[in-house]
Amino acid sequence: MAISNPRVTLTYIKWALLVLALFAHTCNGFYLPGSYMHTYSKAQEIITKVNSLTSIETELPFSYYSLPYCKPPEGIKKSAENLGELLMGDEIENSAYRFKMNVNETLYLCTTHPLTEHDVKLLKQRTRDLYQVNMILDNLPAMRYAYQNGVKIQWTGFPVGYTSPNSKDDYIINHLKFRVLIHEYEGSGVQIIGTGEEGPGVISEAEKKKASGFEIVGFEVYPCSVKYDPDTMKKKSMYQSIPAVNCPSELEKFQIIREQEKVSFTYEVEFVKSDIRWPSRWDAYLKMEGARVHWFSILNSLMVIFFLAGIVFVIFLRTVRRDLTRYEELDKESQAQMNEELSGWKLVVGDVFREPDSSKLLCVMVGDGVQITGMAVVTIIFAAFGFMSPASRGMLLTGMIILYLFLGIIAGYVAVRMWRTIKGTSEGWRSVSWFVACFFPGIVFLILTVLNFILWGSNSTGALPISLFFVLLSLWFCISVPLTLLGGFLGTRAEAIQYPVRTNQIPREIPARKYPSWLLVLGAGTLPFGTLFIELFFILSSIWLGRFYYVFGFLLIVLLLLVIVCAEVSVVLTYMHLCVEDWRWWWKAFFASGSVSLYVFLYSINYLVFDLQSLSGPVSAILYLGYSLIMATAIMLSTGTIGFLMSFYFVHYLFSSVKID
Repeated sequence: MAISNPRVTLTYIKWALLVLALFAHTCNGFYLPGSYMHTYSKAQEIITKVNSLTSIETELPFSYYSLPYCKPPEGIKKSAENLGELLMGDEIENSAYRFKMNVNETLYLCTTHPLTEHDVKLLKQRTRDLYQVNMILDNLPAMRYAYQNGVKIQWTGFPVGYTSPNSKDDYIINHLKFRVLIHEYEGSGVQIIGTGEEGPGVISEAEKKKASGFEIVGFEVYPCSVKYDPDTMKKKSMYQSIPAVNCPSELEKFQIIREQEKVSFTYEVEFVKSDIRWPSRWDAYLKMEGARVHWFSILNSLMVIFFLAGIVFVIFLRTVRRDLTRYEELDKESQAQMNEELSGWKLVVGDVFREPDSSKLLCVMVGDGVQITGMAVVTIIFAAFGFMSPASRGMLLTGMIILYLFLGIIAGYVAVRMWRTIKGTSEGWRSVSWFVACFFPGIVFLILTVLNFILWGSNSTGALPISLFFVLLSLWFCISVPLTLLGGFLGTRAEAIQYPVRTNQIPREIPARKYPSWLLVLGAGTLPFGTLFIELFFILSSIWLGRFYYVFGFLLIVLLLLVIVCAEVSVVLTYMHLCVEDWRWWWKAFFASGSVSLYVFLYSINYLVFDLQSLSGPVSAILYLGYSLIMATAIMLSTGTIGFLMSFYFVHYLFSSVKID
């Protein structure tokens, strides 16, 4: 089911990366913010719109009018698009299809010129790549129902054409039957004050009629291919009424795609009154079959992971508390003797806060991780309350970008304060702030530029125009960079975090181990991955299979559990390294939870191989891997930052509890 380019969440970014319990059905109860009720009077003209052609086979969107379809008499006009829609590759335009409210009719549209070799090649290619035409009426995408193995399946859009399994010929969809569900109301939501002769406050019949109207609550399409006599149809004028059309069952009456063939387009519309109210009209699109089973399975796995991690964490706290209590109960002479006899985290007291390798890079990555985490949390909270509903196209991606830009001030503050803590001086804070402002956006910009050249070469509407590149660069350097520098400046004014112990001049030798420590770090990422991998499946399906993702309330719960698990995993692993006298915990604490991104990327490859078997062509695979790489990078910075900050707090608290002479 797709109403727009499936890349929407891929710039998630497209991840975002990335999306039940509390807010699963909130759309039933209130207005969807960003959408407004439009009422129509009888016989009022309604114009449909068309979006880009999309396919789950190639993931390359193309313009609707790149195919020889009928053009509107007033010319092609593009609808206003927000930043999110442009990044998603949407190209919403007016169409030649138009209705009269509550008037059933069958109309002739147009007859094309004889199809050229180029037209035939393009139509056949789009047909065999399973491209869908996405139509929009009153902000509702056209919905189509199909039956497979006796099961009713719901799709949005209708195919460009289809291939006959017998003759291997291709046929174009040239007749559409629209079924528009409408809800009639009388003064619904409108306060009517009578002014007639009946007296003040008495509502006349004329006033009631004037206050009544129709709301569009459903939009269904039933496509078929019909062979017309082009010479007869050519004599008709646009929007002329024609007899009712029955989709034929004989193969020779289908409109074949071949050279010199003239294709006539017709449509019919039927208005059906419905009891569905306007605030609930999106329920049909957001309905998920078997949802209870899926959500029960997800909740069960999350609870198991949460309690296992909690048990480990409780045992760990008891162990540390016992060590501290035992250490503090001894006198000074006994403590000195105990330090000589015991090994473990107490022996690295003079090295635990030694400056790590590539400390500037660590500060930059932590700053970017705070920015990404803040963006994800705020976005999901707003989406859970319905402020970024599917009715507001591009709002999710636009909101993510705006939040990311303005959260630069927090990223700069955290990175520079961490830099001051590690270095003990504010010198070089401008360099750190600049790196924070350019590190993750630079990676995203580089990958998107490469992918954009590929999309340009394919003439896809998913390619970003040069003007949009300048807009993004302007937002980057005019909003994000100054705010990040401002945050860095505020970080220099904040008090640096003081270490509870002194650092020795000569570093302590780290004992040799039987196995590499990084092996344990990589293995630690499996626990956070187990928290989110089921939800990741739904997110990837919504992105690449064009399905609506709307259970943001449940996604918020998953995010909170992920934060808890990442914090626990990093703290436990940091303690394990300190116990074997390995004081180089900084980067290991970051990648203990950040290594979940490796499993996310590997799972994305697995999803490509086993679940997206229909995805064809190297271009589609490159696009998929490029967007998956962006998503994995964002997840690494976010989860790594959570684990590192929690580990830093734990180490600081642990060694501040030890009495040092």
